[in-house]
Amino acid sequence: MYYAECPKRTGLPREIHKWLQSLDLSFYPKTVRRDFSNGYLVAEMFSHYYPQDFPKQLYDKGTSLTAKQKNWSRIERSLQKQNRHLTKEVVDGTIHCKPGAAELLVHEVYTILTNQSIRDIEGPETDFTDQEYQELLPTLARSTASKAIKNNLRVTEIMAEPDISTNQRKVEVILHRHLEHKAAEKMLNPERFKVKHQGQLAAKNVVSSNQGNECFDSPSSGCTTSKSFSSTWSQAAVSFKEIKVHQPVRRSLVNY
Repeated sequence: MYYAECPKRTGLPREIHKWLQSLDLSFYPKTVRRDFSNGYLVAEMFSHYYPQDFPKQLYDKGTSLTAKQKNWSRIERSLQKQNRHLTKEVVDGTIHCKPGAAELLVHEVYTILTNQSIRDIEGPETDFTDQEYQELLPTLARSTASKAIKNNLRVTEIMAEPDISTNQRKVEVILHRHLEHKAAEKMLNPERFKVKHQGQLAAKNVVSSNQGNECFDSPSSGCTTSKSFSSTWSQAAVSFKEIKVHQPVRRSLVNY
């Protein structure tokens, strides 16, 4: 059946699903975040309405960053001729497979090509983070700071913008957001983050360094090293037993 080819869950409204099926695309997008990232399907969508401005043979089906950038650059130039445009943040998020970006992009294309808009669609924030997904997870399963950076800063982003200071600012924003979420969790669940001490720490017997110095530095004071150590061990409450070892008499190997 044809319905077996439809994706199980893509985050797109039913109206957009029906519209995509009517475009006779080369393949149906089963994973929206991945299948729309290189721009080839978007070019096909525009080519269905404007075949002269969006010739499909000029677009690459590859998934490399270079292929993605070339495809989206061609799409942008063709849209400029028609005095139309797609939101840059949404396009960048789609290229780097950010959560929710591709769904919002398809809705923008749908609006441009059909002059219709779906009111009940919920557009994500322009930063396209994994915050919504993290909130669905149990507290113990949520990302650490390093994992949050890995999830929200893609390798392709670093490749597309290799400037170190720019990427450092992105990392700082991700860390700041992560710490804010942690602080909010502590406010909502103070008992979980409360540190509880199990029992009491044992008291340590500290020998004054002055006593030791007096014993070794001033022999005339009447204090000996044996008295110093005996006073120290007496505080530790440890018993010792003297063991006498009899050494065998060694025979000389030289004959006199």
